[in-house]
Amino acid sequence: MVAGDEEDNYDDQNDFDDEFQTKNRQDDPGPPKERLLILQENGDNNNQQWQPNGQAFSVAGSTAGKDLEGDKEIYGSSEWKERVEKWKVRQEKRGLVSNYDAGNDQVEEEEDYLMAEARQPLWRKVPIPSSLINPYRIVIVLRFIVLVFFLRFRILTPAYDAFPLWLISVICEVWFAFSWILDQFPKWFPITRETYLDRLSLRFEREGEPNQLGLVDVFVSTVDPLKEPPIITANTVLSILAVDYPVEKVSCYVSDDGASMLLFDTLSETAEFARRWVPFCKKHNVEPRAPEFYFSEKIDYLKDKVHPSFVKERRAMKREYEEFKVRVNALVAKAQKKPEEGWVMQDGTPWPGNNTRDHPGMIQVYLGSAGALDVDGKELPRLVYVSREKRPGYQHHKKAGAMNALVRVSAVLTNAPFMLNLDCDHYINNSKAIRESMCFLMDPQFGKKLCYVQFPQRFDGIDRHDRYANRNVVFFDINMLGLDGLQGPVYVGTGCVFNRQALYGYDPPISEKRPKMHCDCWPSWCCCCCGGSRKKAKNKGEKKSFLGGLLRSKKKKMMGKNYVRKRSAPVFDLEEIEEGLEGYDELEKSSLMSQKNFEKRFGQSPVFIASTLMENGGLPEGTNSTSLIKEAIHVISCGYEEKTEWGKEIGWIYGSVTEDILTGFKMHCRGWKSVYCRPKKTAFKGSAPINLSDRLHQVLRWALGSVEIFLSRHCPLWYGYAGKLKWLERLAYINTIVYPFTSIPLLAYCTIPAVCLLTGKFIIPTLSNLTSVWFLALFISIIATSVLELRWSGVSIQDWWRNEQFWVIGGVSAHLFAVFQGLLKVLAGVDTNFTVTAKAAEDTEFGELYLFKWTTLLIPPTTLIILNMVGVVAGVSDAINNGYGSWGPLFGKLFFAFWVIVHLYPFLKGLMGRQNRTPTIVVLWSILLASIFSLVWVRIDPFLPKQTGPVLKQCGVEC
Repeated sequence: MVAGDEEDNYDDQNDFDDEFQTKNRQDDPGPPKERLLILQENGDNNNQQWQPNGQAFSVAGSTAGKDLEGDKEIYGSSEWKERVEKWKVRQEKRGLVSNYDAGNDQVEEEEDYLMAEARQPLWRKVPIPSSLINPYRIVIVLRFIVLVFFLRFRILTPAYDAFPLWLISVICEVWFAFSWILDQFPKWFPITRETYLDRLSLRFEREGEPNQLGLVDVFVSTVDPLKEPPIITANTVLSILAVDYPVEKVSCYVSDDGASMLLFDTLSETAEFARRWVPFCKKHNVEPRAPEFYFSEKIDYLKDKVHPSFVKERRAMKREYEEFKVRVNALVAKAQKKPEEGWVMQDGTPWPGNNTRDHPGMIQVYLGSAGALDVDGKELPRLVYVSREKRPGYQHHKKAGAMNALVRVSAVLTNAPFMLNLDCDHYINNSKAIRESMCFLMDPQFGKKLCYVQFPQRFDGIDRHDRYANRNVVFFDINMLGLDGLQGPVYVGTGCVFNRQALYGYDPPISEKRPKMHCDCWPSWCCCCCGGSRKKAKNKGEKKSFLGGLLRSKKKKMMGKNYVRKRSAPVFDLEEIEEGLEGYDELEKSSLMSQKNFEKRFGQSPVFIASTLMENGGLPEGTNSTSLIKEAIHVISCGYEEKTEWGKEIGWIYGSVTEDILTGFKMHCRGWKSVYCRPKKTAFKGSAPINLSDRLHQVLRWALGSVEIFLSRHCPLWYGYAGKLKWLERLAYINTIVYPFTSIPLLAYCTIPAVCLLTGKFIIPTLSNLTSVWFLALFISIIATSVLELRWSGVSIQDWWRNEQFWVIGGVSAHLFAVFQGLLKVLAGVDTNFTVTAKAAEDTEFGELYLFKWTTLLIPPTTLIILNMVGVVAGVSDAINNGYGSWGPLFGKLFFAFWVIVHLYPFLKGLMGRQNRTPTIVVLWSILLASIFSLVWVRIDPFLPKQTGPVLKQCGVEC
């Protein structure tokens, strides 16, 4: 067990003795023979699940057959010897092996080292050092206490001269405190993880034995190739085909939800270019393996390259890629104008998808079949084009429906136990990314409980200052690490490797507890509990052995019912199973599922239903490619999901535009765990909208999805309490669906400073010394929490500040519109869209950053900026007119006004553009609204005393 691992990660099998058998050397004491028999039996049972064809994984044999010279090349001769010597010393100190004789052969030592290395865990937790995390937790508790006393003061000391403003401000502050708790406490147990790829190879890729790595189906989704450039999709596909993984175990499925002939032809060109690109990447080990980004990298591409033909071959490959780009660009130019008679394929037949809303399902296999080899004569991964059937009158559920169609198609054609989901603009930047995920998913014990491995999102093409927080570093490098210490990170829609069984709606396996230790020297009457437990354990073992050849001991639950999963593909006869179960109350007869019940859940496809029973993946025996293609066409028909549980309990869940959050939430409610994997070299990279308008619309879509979940039956506030969702994980999910509603108090709170400056009123009465201490303590705790959070996470202060700024910008614009749009959509059935009008951008690097697109989302923050600027001018002018006594109360108002302006500064900069020219429509709307608001306020000032009769004052001397 490696330091830092939790005991429950491996279900009381920390030393992995059950996983590998070792040779009984004469100088190695080893375990007794009886123990070896138990190890062999358990080892066979533990390793059966990772065979793609359902065959048992043989634990016999050693790792001595591994290519030692290859490993020496990886580490270098001196480093290799050093590692072997360190291992020998460490083993001798532990007393696990006796001292080696001087005459022992070096090869035998290296064999033993490789055996010991292969038995080590594939990953381990790396907890945050206590010197960094403990002060952070202490400050969180202190901040919570200070916050309670601060709110107590604010509630008990109202400002009577500005009571409406005080009441609004207190309500806003209470909501902010609630939001902070939802965001902060799920970050209580942050952890990081590291993987060991060399151990993965030693364990599952032994020389002379079949490769035992799991099969992986990769899904790429796209809708409109005119909005999502085909050359970007082609680069994503090329990076998948060239991934560092056995080619026979990788299949790439591209979903074309727009039924575009442009994408169809582009994939045909991509498949042809891949025959030359893939062998080039693997021969010279280039990174990244997306040609557009490889050839555009501004680095020394000759570094670590020793092959004499590399320069020549790279130059030729770059020329071929440029020719490939020209051919794709020609296809794009041709697709700009659709012929009246529709598109026609190369063989003269009409394109079936001419009507994008009414077309049959289409599947085309480009690579992976017989004869599809690269230029070196080697096999290539399978590449499949999929366009599901669409007909009028059917609900197709957008991306979630397309992903579910890919799940079924891949189950029929390849049925890999693991699935990688990528957006069309997210390419594989690290060719070993799939291997990184396998370190978790193929863990003999922990992997059975994992529903997915989520990677962080990283982006290309963002300016150095990241003005609109496109990188989202705070979320991916702080919040996600905190969730990884709980039940696991949320699913973010891309860069995620799934366990197929988790998507089928099953519960994770329940770990069997190790029997309690007891002493046999006591009589049975002395401890009834011990005797009873021994007897029960014995009886249980007898029953399990009797049924061992019929059913697995592991049960899975689905929708409150228990389902017994078999290791082989065929469905057992129900009557035969019931006969074998007579007299055994422990196994519920209701846990068995008939073929009819399977069809009600998964749909009427015998091939697909058979694939769901094959937990280790692979295809049923006796199938042929022709029949499988016909069945694949059937499972993507538009009526296939009717009266099934697709989108309800199975696959990607319907009901929100952010189907990713909903899908991950359902899995966690069933008790599955997820893992956050952050390799040193970024696994995936994508593109992000860097101009203000597109960024706000992206945030609007996310927030709208959260509002839809909040108003649905899957809301984390009330859903899944009978499940296995941890409380802190629930808080995190609640935060993901209530954060758009923070926009309402945030908008009010950002307006209050301007109102105070214009009216001379303030939300806080005169402060006493004790009250000043609480204010000071609150500000210090906020600063200390942020500093310590940046300290343990490694996030830069610039990224943190950009995130704070965009939280305000998005809150008073996109989140606000999302709340009202979601309420109208869910409650009134009115679907509101916000139009975007583009203007030309400059043809320079980051030129899109200065591209301005008018949208109604820009009105609220612009109005807030003008209001607060006008308030500052009015407040300072009033203080100058009234003299020295007015400056003291003015500073508090100015502080809040400048807080709003500073947070909205990136928004103001985005409006002004490079030439500092603001579009006229923005100025007109904002000045109009700000002027009306100010004039109405002055006209009906609610803080002036209302007079109902004549003014009766004593005149005094001047009467």
